[in-house]
Amino acid sequence: MLRLLTIEFYKLKHSRSSKVLSIAYFVILSFIALIASIEFNLGDFQIRIADQGIFNFPFIWHFNTWVAATLKFFLAIVIVSMISNEYSNRTLKQNLIDGLSKKEFMLSKFYTVIAFAALSTLFIFVMTLILGYSFSDYTEFSIVTREMEFLLAYFFKLVGFFSFCLFLGVLVKRSAFALGFLFVWWIFENILYGILRWQTSAETADAVIQFFPLESMKNLINLPFQRLNFIETAANQLQADIQIDYAVHWYEVAIVSVWIFLFIYSAYALLKKRDL
Repeated sequence: MLRLLTIEFYKLKHSRSSKVLSIAYFVILSFIALIASIEFNLGDFQIRIADQGIFNFPFIWHFNTWVAATLKFFLAIVIVSMISNEYSNRTLKQNLIDGLSKKEFMLSKFYTVIAFAALSTLFIFVMTLILGYSFSDYTEFSIVTREMEFLLAYFFKLVGFFSFCLFLGVLVKRSAFALGFLFVWWIFENILYGILRWQTSAETADAVIQFFPLESMKNLINLPFQRLNFIETAANQLQADIQIDYAVHWYEVAIVSVWIFLFIYSAYALLKKRDL
């Protein structure tokens, strides 16, 4: 495993675009701390984001992982480029000539996916602790460790999304086409959901679409903003009943895990079938 990872990181080290995108990703992640300084007016109310409880434990685990997950496209480009460069630079064929099997090649890519997801999760973990202990009104250990399952959901969300990108990279061999296909698939899932909701019901549409790859990854970490103090206050004043399930469920993790297996296995099957 370490040998395969060493090979991959050596390649990434000598790829300028991969280095720039990776560094930009982690730098932008650190900008989450700047959210504390955001202020805006909503009618006659002046709202300061830091006063809305976003950095309070345990909510901060939910908020930070959701925000960080929206930035995953930076590393997705790295993953797709990593595959396309193997074909364009003919390093894939050279690696196979040098004795690397197709299974080892695919494992090296999958290990890289896991490494990126693990590094990002660790980064969010450390940053969340720093921000939480700096701004949270609650720092008791039992409260701090509550809702840390969002870190697990974040890790699986990244691994699932990067595995999808890895599969698309192997499938079409070109970065632009792979990313374009990803966008088309996202549109397809949304159109399908709209058709299902129109022809059946919202409940049936939700029940079906949750098994599709992008939607299953999205469901791991739901939109957190309804939990903000001013949203809850406004809902209470308007007597609106906002009931959203924010929990991370085991079956959602299981669905994404199945997709991870299918993406990696399919990518390996494609690679094994092709005459390089």
